[in-house]
Amino acid sequence: MHFEFATATKIIFGPGTIKAIGDIALKTGNKALLVTGSGGASPDRIMDIFSSSKVSWETVEVVGEPTIELIEKAIVFARQKNCDYVVSYGGGSVIDTGKAISAMITNKGELLDYLEVIGGGKSITNRAAHLIAIPTTSGTGSEVTRNAVLSAPDRKRKVSMRSPLMIASTALVDPELTYSLPPAVTASTGMDALTQVLEPYVSKKANSFTDLYCLEGMKRAARSLLKAYTHGDDREAREDMAFTSLLGGLALANAGLGAAHGFAAAIGGMFKAPHGALCARVLPSTVKTNILALRERMPESPILDRYLEIARILAGNPSASFEDGIEFLQALITRLEIPSLSEYGIKPSDIPILVENAAVASSMQANPIQLTKTELSQMLESAL
Repeated sequence: MHFEFATATKIIFGPGTIKAIGDIALKTGNKALLVTGSGGASPDRIMDIFSSSKVSWETVEVVGEPTIELIEKAIVFARQKNCDYVVSYGGGSVIDTGKAISAMITNKGELLDYLEVIGGGKSITNRAAHLIAIPTTSGTGSEVTRNAVLSAPDRKRKVSMRSPLMIASTALVDPELTYSLPPAVTASTGMDALTQVLEPYVSKKANSFTDLYCLEGMKRAARSLLKAYTHGDDREAREDMAFTSLLGGLALANAGLGAAHGFAAAIGGMFKAPHGALCARVLPSTVKTNILALRERMPESPILDRYLEIARILAGNPSASFEDGIEFLQALITRLEIPSLSEYGIKPSDIPILVENAAVASSMQANPIQLTKTELSQMLESAL
């Protein structure tokens, strides 16, 4: 057995752990760049803690998804204000913004030099400035991943900068920060979390270490996502989903993802839609297509046994079939009221370009079997 595993230097998990941020920040550096979002959890709580703890900071707000232009301006601001570390307090977009800024604080050149697909794709050579990542949603697991997903609206693409040197120095996960999430956000981010413990389990790069995270995460998401959606104040359900999100980040950072995320990245670059909702809509067809392709071209693949294990976990039935697992996912997205892809403006005529873009997405490369363009097109058609 051979594998590598990289994650945050320190992970702090549990209800109420946000109270420790003042002491952590004081020990991290002299002046923080606090990156917050325009929606979701209010930054007032963390600012109050910073004030009472005498933490020095400047603030950058992320409106919507992080764009290259926003990051470039924030990097200049951070340098001008002598910020020597970053605190990201928000959803995946906010944490990804913090990762990109912290990397550029310590590395020379332009942001575009380090971006995949549309940039130079250069390797980061210096360890990023210390980053304290505090998620306020339960979905992306970005607090423990090694990449930052940025939007390039002019090119209608989402691209990444990626390096183990970008991983947060501290990941602080407090489930209490998610109690006030609205149902729609709970649904979208929760489906992202579920997808991120399912896809690494059948990834080409899956290993026994990441399997542990995936299996535990799928069990927790299967029993708690719908509860968190219908009863946002359910403490156990919220803790389960926060933990699932963390486990998904650990798994995907070290085992990769698959076709569902490949499509979500391609669609998200062209249409304004929540990433988790896109993952949710294409996940059932991804599972179905992969199983059919494996049965046809790789009938002896051990991945088929893994898909059967997934079905049994999701359905809560040790005798469940492949079809039971797919039906569970379809029923779940219906009960979570995830909008159809067509409601985001996606039309059948968009399928060819989306297939082209998805086929070269980094997530697609870890899919358990290489899918044909016909199979990819049919997947998307069934998700419309």
